[in-house]
Amino acid sequence: MKRRHELTDEQWLRIEPHLPGRKGDPGRTGNNRLFINAVLWIAKTGAPWRDLPERFGSWNSVYKRYNRWCKRGVWQRILEALGGDPELESLLLDSTIVRAHQHAAGAKKGHGNKALGRSRGGWSTKIHVAVNENGQPIRFSLTGGERHDMVAAEALIENLSPQYVIGDKGYDSDRLRKKIRRRGARPVIPARRGIRRRRYDRTKYKLRNVVERFFNRIKHYRRVATRYDKTDTSYFGFVCLASLMATIL
Repeated sequence: MKRRHELTDEQWLRIEPHLPGRKGDPGRTGNNRLFINAVLWIAKTGAPWRDLPERFGSWNSVYKRYNRWCKRGVWQRILEALGGDPELESLLLDSTIVRAHQHAAGAKKGHGNKALGRSRGGWSTKIHVAVNENGQPIRFSLTGGERHDMVAAEALIENLSPQYVIGDKGYDSDRLRKKIRRRGARPVIPARRGIRRRRYDRTKYKLRNVVERFFNRIKHYRRVATRYDKTDTSYFGFVCLASLMATIL
């Protein structure tokens, strides 16, 4: 019987072929499914790893395996394999700030970029995302919460060829507009206050609610809505998993 916060049989059939290990390896089917259900329980409830129910096995083993998958980019590869088609009509850019819990501080030196910064509300992380018109994520980036949207904008559209790139006033930049046009796309970005008015497709701009709804869905996962992880790689794993469950599976 399926419990709350666990994969359905249909979801498992879709995700199983993209998991590490060769078909027929001992533990690939049952162990991988139990492991992902354990991570889903943590992601949805926001509980500490030590509170993982005993039915999932040793919390420390699950935690270490989760971190290995994060460092190897497994969660991101699964999301990309099942995600939206990069050959798209509209690419929507946006970002959201996530408050960092006090447990997110104190990562050991040498563990790479933590993507933490002090913004108006305290320590936080900013999730930058590009989604297609169906609300499926195409590309992510994490920065400190104080960083401007333009910091990640160019990387989000790199090597993509949409017909339209849609963003709010935070993406109003001549440099970004030129880069969008060089990719053969049309920018749908209104001008900032105090800047001369720019013409843009107001009908297309209404699609911005798609990316806003995407953020709303992934923040139903408490490990995404509040950052508890000390490293950006660990937090990014939860962002990928929540995106996979909320918009694709």
